Amino acid sequence: MKAGPRVRTIYEKADTVPLIAEVFRELGYEGASFSRITARTGLSKGSLYNFFPKGKEEMAAAVLDHIHGWFETHIFTPLEQELPGPALETMWRQVCAYFQDGGRVCLVGVFALDETRDRFSVAINGYFTRWIETLASVLMRAGVANRLAQELAEVTVSGIQGALVLARARGETALFMRMVAHLQRQLEAALSQAD
Repeated sequence: MKAGPRVRTIYEKADTVPLIAEVFRELGYEGASFSRITARTGLSKGSLYNFFPKGKEEMAAAVLDHIHGWFETHIFTPLEQELPGPALETMWRQVCAYFQDGGRVCLVGVFALDETRDRFSVAINGYFTRWIETLASVLMRAGVANRLAQELAEVTVSGIQGALVLARARGETALFMRMVAHLQRQLEAALSQAD
């Protein structure tokens, strides 16, 4: 007799969110059917309905909140509160850790590229806007002119996102790390000119 899939016992809703996030990251919103979510996470349908009575849309909203919370703690707040040099070092270190040196796609970016964007536009826009604003802010505190700081922040965030897509498409995480190093040098040059 063939054994069925192993069912995980989860006691807290928060424990389910990272598991569901990885399914969305792998399959996208549309591709992550309820049955695929249960199969890939090992969570029972009963547990999922208990934690997310409104279904997949509620799951995706929880995942986006979780991602935003992680970035708020590890990237946005340090950019706002630390001195510019250490704040940027923290950002680069955390970006590489979170995206696994280019081996992990940005789920918010994935959601931004299809019809899911319209459903979660506030969360998606908020994530990117917050990152650009906090990065521009730390650059301005370091003496970079406002307009240039804004442009550099936009180039940096879009460069990270683009590098993630290209690294994934080519199966070459080293490409992501090269782009991060390039973007880092670009910001360091702007800071040195501002001194």
